[in-house]
Amino acid sequence: MSAQIFEDIAEFAATLPMMKSIAGLDFGDKTIGVAVSDRFRTISSSAMTVRRKKFTLDAEELIKVFDEREIGGVVLGLPRNMDGSEGPRCQKTRAFARNLSQLIEQPITYWDERLSTVAAERVMLEADMSRAKRAEKIDQVAAGLILQGALDRLGHLKTQA
Repeated sequence: MSAQIFEDIAEFAATLPMMKSIAGLDFGDKTIGVAVSDRFRTISSSAMTVRRKKFTLDAEELIKVFDEREIGGVVLGLPRNMDGSEGPRCQKTRAFARNLSQLIEQPITYWDERLSTVAAERVMLEADMSRAKRAEKIDQVAAGLILQGALDRLGHLKTQA
């Protein structure tokens, strides 16, 4: 079992099974934010935050979510620098994707996540969320924004086809 990793979202889209949700992941040093789409792949919903322990435990928890939610593909936020270059955080994210791809069958793609955490913070401030609640939810809200961006792009690709 080994999943394919796609740099191009159009190639990723071509491999997705019909009527299956997509998971969005915001991979961080301490947590992994998780969001899940509806089966029509139009709406992203924040699902949970995985507190990172070690890769095998983190992967087990994600795989459980993928199975329960019938996930057909995974979108992983890629934290590029503002100039578009890739630094150490991108390398860690790509290594995580390679390791995860050895354990799952779902295709994986990347989504440029520049400013997703800033946008998530803004959304939660506008919702008048307490500082403690924001700290608890920031990664899953960021995952939701990453996934929604990818879903919007997938929808646009479908209307072009």
